[in-house]
Amino acid sequence: MTSGGGIAYIGCYTAEGGGRGEGVAAARRDPETGLLDSVETVAVTPSPSFLARHPTLPVLYAVNELAEGTVTAWQIGDRTRLTELAVRDTGGDSPAHLAVAPDGRHLYAANYASGSVSVHPLDGDGVPAARSDLVVHDGHGVDPQRQERAHAHFVIPDGPAVLYAVDLGTDTVYRYELDPAAGRLLPRGRTHVRPGTGPRHLARRPDVERWYLSGELDGSVSVLARGGDGGLEVRDRVAASERSGHVQPAEIAVSADGRHLYVSNRGVGTISVFALDGDGPPVHRAEVSSGGTWPRHFALAGDRLYVADERAHRVTCFAVSAETGVPAPVGEPLEVGSPTCVLPWI
Repeated sequence: MTSGGGIAYIGCYTAEGGGRGEGVAAARRDPETGLLDSVETVAVTPSPSFLARHPTLPVLYAVNELAEGTVTAWQIGDRTRLTELAVRDTGGDSPAHLAVAPDGRHLYAANYASGSVSVHPLDGDGVPAARSDLVVHDGHGVDPQRQERAHAHFVIPDGPAVLYAVDLGTDTVYRYELDPAAGRLLPRGRTHVRPGTGPRHLARRPDVERWYLSGELDGSVSVLARGGDGGLEVRDRVAASERSGHVQPAEIAVSADGRHLYVSNRGVGTISVFALDGDGPPVHRAEVSSGGTWPRHFALAGDRLYVADERAHRVTCFAVSAETGVPAPVGEPLEVGSPTCVLPWI
């Protein structure tokens, strides 16, 4: 039996981004089975490709992945009724990710095409203000097509005052400290990974202070540890998939108990499962079909894993074994146009 019921919000690409979606969708999550059904569009908005939630308030956020990027916030009413609160300019091109600080006071967005990170103060109701800062990354990588310039792809707060920003174009994880009064990011160092890695997303394992980085361009998972100065240092590197063919890792996450690491592999259409033991490198344990070829994102919720396959136009539910951590598909996939992000709201 799964834990909890509720709603799963689903972001997608709309016609503005070449997709089939209509905006933010919501699906009912069955409290017994964890299966998703009764999907409906609850907010018509252009290409909400990534979603995030406020840590304490019923507020949902999305990036609008457009040439003139924006973030949108909604107040959640009866779980399927969204009331728009604000739309704010990110100051960049094609924002692909966003995150809320754990104290709920700031929202961050990563502008992929223009290689920048915006900061938006949040008021007591979770409403974002106009951006208070925009930091622009500089440089390029070794891949002339994908790393011709900086491409900020992911942001993750580490407490209320520290932010890590992952840049695919420069093979770098940037570390910033937030000045909360001014809402500005102060540079505090950077971590360079192997040239050509194309880092995409970063996941943290708090119990041993290890971080895991998906490499979109070289099909890898890099293991990072916190150094004496608070920055991250590369310790290990493993292959994200054992399948042959084109492997383009996307989402990466650590299980709640810290025992397993999951990576979605686009191209070969799999979810890799790694065992985590102590502070050693991840050990590949299993690799299962995602139900499509382009698993762009997934989310863990209790003993269920939800995979959004952008090109198969479906979200598939998996039951995760408590013993092995290996997921197995359950029920029928939920048909959704061009899903790019799934956010269970339990």
